[in-house]
Amino acid sequence: MSLPVLDRAAVIAAGGADFLLALADMRDAFALLRAGEAEMPAETSVALGAPEVPGRAYALPASLGGRFQAAGVKWTAHRPALDDGLPMIASSTIVNDRRTGLPLGIAESALLTAIRTAAVSALALEVLMPVPLRSAAVLGAGFHARTHLEMLAALHPGLERVVIWNRTRAKADALAARNWPFPVAVAASPEEAALCDAVLTCTDAREPILDAAALTPGRLLVQVGYHEVTFDAIDKADHVVVDLWGEFRLKSAKSLFQMHRAGRFPQERVAADLGTALAGGFAPRPGSLVYLSSFGLNIFDIALAARVIASAGVAHSAPKTHQDRSDWPWL
Repeated sequence: MSLPVLDRAAVIAAGGADFLLALADMRDAFALLRAGEAEMPAETSVALGAPEVPGRAYALPASLGGRFQAAGVKWTAHRPALDDGLPMIASSTIVNDRRTGLPLGIAESALLTAIRTAAVSALALEVLMPVPLRSAAVLGAGFHARTHLEMLAALHPGLERVVIWNRTRAKADALAARNWPFPVAVAASPEEAALCDAVLTCTDAREPILDAAALTPGRLLVQVGYHEVTFDAIDKADHVVVDLWGEFRLKSAKSLFQMHRAGRFPQERVAADLGTALAGGFAPRPGSLVYLSSFGLNIFDIALAARVIASAGVAHSAPKTHQDRSDWPWL
């Protein structure tokens, strides 16, 4: 049995970097989850490396019905620090046909993870904005921050202003200097960036970079990274939204779930999950302060990988029509 293996170039060639396709995948995945046609067990992990140089590999399984009919697992290795010049995270997604169990393919999934994360943020901008979206801030200058800027460029090219902040100013300057369809400025502080209508935090911060004083009404804050906001900042939000309130809240390092484990955020305070908002069951009050904790769900990874693997199979016998993203600096 021939099993296709897609590297990053093949993933992009099969539409893996197309945000409109990713948005459709996210919408359908949320709808299938609400309809009980998707399954997402808890992750499991194993140790890598030696005790003095530890690493860990994580398996995130899921299955979806609908147009996907896929079951699979994203396998992500957070490599031990070997100082070998290679990427610290290696990620691939294995997909099987949910109906027959037959393997469909394997896709390199670091880029897919960034695309689906930015697509979830795009859905939040669509259904959770408490004011018209005119400006947006991206905190961070790494992989996820760059992908979020690409998402804004693809879906919101008419923004009046985009602001970037990063702890290392040079990285923010380099990112801002790229050819964007909207004006881009570099903020001197996170507080300055947080004056935008939408604030997308895409850092790996282990300590908060935004406190309650930095957040004012009429903002949407989408937390993508780890522990980027204080508990008081979350308390200040008029609406707290999650992509899902799952068992991962018991272990996740994200700010909201740390707050929950500290006894400061009961489940009853969750205004809605994003799937409910997409289905029209929740809308923020105009002018309110909205906070979304974006965890990232296993079903998203399987949905994107299944669609890309299927598209790659079709592409073998059809002319290429994908959007060329070979100019992406992180390809």
